[in-house]
Amino acid sequence: MRFEALVLTAVLGVGHTAFAADVTVVQKNKTFSTQQVQVKVGDRIVFMNEDSVTHNVYSLTKGLEFEIKTQEPGKSDAVKFDRPGVAVVECAIHPKMKVNVQVAK
Repeated sequence: MRFEALVLTAVLGVGHTAFAADVTVVQKNKTFSTQQVQVKVGDRIVFMNEDSVTHNVYSLTKGLEFEIKTQEPGKSDAVKFDRPGVAVVECAIHPKMKVNVQVAK
């Protein structure tokens, strides 16, 4: 391998770096935009409240717990998922709102 290519590979981390991604889940009409979403460990889900009401998004799934307390209309919050598993995400204010987040390695 030429020196220039070796340096470029080392600087860019080609083949060795996994890039995290953001996935958006929208809340509108007191529902989530999807009932299931798949992400990889290290990815974030951006929960966007495009509804006219306040939401409280959370997960009590062991190892994947989080809570976005009061999320006003027009606000968005990102949650990073650091462990594999399936998180059940709900809204404390609107109990019919649910989305399953499958986090893969």
